[in-house]
Amino acid sequence: MSEIMARAKYAAVERADYSDIICEQCGSGERPGELLLCDKCDKGFHMRCLRPIVVRIPIGSWLCPKCSGHRRKRIIDFFKIQKSGDGKKKCNLSQDTRKRRRRPLVLLKKRRRLLPFIPSEDPNQRLKQMGTLASALTAMQMEFSDDLTYSSDMAPRSANQAKFENGGMQVLSREDMETLELCRSMSRRGECPPFIVVFDSCEGYTVEADAQIKDMTFIAEYTGDVDYIKNRENDDCDSMMTLLLATNPSESLVICPDKCGNIARFINGINNHTPEGKKKQNCKCVRYSVNGECRVLLVATRDIAKGERLYYDYNGYEHEYPTHHFV
Repeated sequence: MSEIMARAKYAAVERADYSDIICEQCGSGERPGELLLCDKCDKGFHMRCLRPIVVRIPIGSWLCPKCSGHRRKRIIDFFKIQKSGDGKKKCNLSQDTRKRRRRPLVLLKKRRRLLPFIPSEDPNQRLKQMGTLASALTAMQMEFSDDLTYSSDMAPRSANQAKFENGGMQVLSREDMETLELCRSMSRRGECPPFIVVFDSCEGYTVEADAQIKDMTFIAEYTGDVDYIKNRENDDCDSMMTLLLATNPSESLVICPDKCGNIARFINGINNHTPEGKKKQNCKCVRYSVNGECRVLLVATRDIAKGERLYYDYNGYEHEYPTHHFV
């Protein structure tokens, strides 16, 4: 029977009575309405005992973590990870970059260059991290995208030009562009930044550091659909991000991560009306001109400990977002 169960796609034996089902994680049979039954092994799991937490009852069949033998392939497909010919091969910085980073510490501190994130060495840990993001995106009915996306019924890519910014926009330096491209290439190979997405009953989905993060480390680029602000005046999306504040207000742009996005979508804001809220801030969003286009980068503003949640100030530019009700 065990061999048949291992080979079969779904080989669960229907029971006559499910009243004795308990959660395999906590051992309790309480809250039966929250128990999910695996369609292969027929064992029970509380939705909140699973990691990552399942916040909605899955549509269709569901497999427990042990029975989902193709989990790695699903994660690779979900994030469109590029397979490398040599798994041990590391993405090295260019020779010029390494030379520049041998400069005196005082100069480095003064110039405040971006640092690349350091992926977890354990592939299984990286798989777990990506799994939490995939679960959160799926629960929000979103698709993963590490790029700004444009469509014909919103703003075209030609509208995203940094030269339209009222007062000008700071240009990302050549060194920082190398760091950005290094991080993007690592992410494409599945070497993701060391963060996990968790669900909090008060804050909803939020992001935690899964390793120590140094000050000025690149965290993520804020991505999603690009649209004109004028088209989103009555939009109820709570995660829109300013992309371009144009001299002509009708040309101003926002990023809307309601249909697609990445981990930046789940980093929460601080309550900037209280001292306690301001102390929680450990990262910031910065708008840069990158090859003439506007981009928004999230960067650590201090060292972040493992297990610490990420927060930034939603009112980085306009000071109009109501944050007084934030936890």
